[in-house]
Amino acid sequence: MAVSGRRFNVAVVGATGVVGSEFFRVLAQRRFPIAQLSALASGRSAGRAVEFEGSQLEVRELDQSSFDGIDLALFSAGAEISRTFAPVAAAAGALVVDNSSAFRLDPGVPLVVPEVNPEDIPTHQGIIANPNCCAIPLSVALHPLQRRAGLERVVVATYQAASGAGAALVEELAEQTRALAAGDHPAVHAYPHQLAHNVVPGGWPMEEGGYNEEEMKLVLETRKILHQADLRVVATCVRVPVPIAHGEAVFLETASPLGAAEARREWEAAPGVVVLDDPRAQVYPTPQNVAGRDEVFVGRIRDDLSNPGGIAFWLVSDNLRKGAALNAVQIAEEAIRLGVL
Repeated sequence: MAVSGRRFNVAVVGATGVVGSEFFRVLAQRRFPIAQLSALASGRSAGRAVEFEGSQLEVRELDQSSFDGIDLALFSAGAEISRTFAPVAAAAGALVVDNSSAFRLDPGVPLVVPEVNPEDIPTHQGIIANPNCCAIPLSVALHPLQRRAGLERVVVATYQAASGAGAALVEELAEQTRALAAGDHPAVHAYPHQLAHNVVPGGWPMEEGGYNEEEMKLVLETRKILHQADLRVVATCVRVPVPIAHGEAVFLETASPLGAAEARREWEAAPGVVVLDDPRAQVYPTPQNVAGRDEVFVGRIRDDLSNPGGIAFWLVSDNLRKGAALNAVQIAEEAIRLGVL
């Protein structure tokens, strides 16, 4: 979606990573109003080139002076870099949209999915957090039902693509797949276990109670985005041998009765959602047919046989686009529309 009006000086931090590369594609595809574009990364990436609209953009080393004259800073370089440099960018006058976990649960930082809580954007104090790659599509899917019938409980199991862990795991998955096809023993370096021909219910740091960091992000961030601190959410996060696009199997209970047919109608009318749901004809979202798409795709919609009033469904979303770069750019577009950028 093109945004009219003035043009902005934009910086992408983490320009050579998988999400950084997606930032450039999304900015170009949506014709974001750019006056000047800066590509920033660590010293080891300085001097490399990234592509933007058919031209090569030189990557510069990130430092304390990188944000002079910058209006919008899109960060995707990890929490440590964000904690160090996002306040620097904000102090220089830039609006920071940060894709790391550094500020997501900070009560003074809005955590935004534009289809769900755009009203939080004007409360920013220089930094807006971009949510977790699974919390974003889950919130997009839950919000229409929350608004229609209220939410009581959400049980979710994720099926997360290799790209969620970075380029190294995507490359290793391809190498492992080739090795197995050749009858060789695949090397394992980028993840705790071989990912090819496997699914791994871990790989994230462990927290209290047996849950891992990714699962707790999904719980806590979903509550914050939906403005429902008492929402009962439980998650199991699993890495699967897919390059791009995360899947989620979701079971939910609404506060007032809402059957599968009514939920389907709500999703069909919801912004950012595509219903792909004809399982008798083998029609449902898969990573293969969702990768590269902007929407959250919902299918396998059915009543929960174990819980009267409950609903079960399946969703898939491109984790590099709606789960990361696209959502961040949409936040910036909404900030322009609201007059805060």
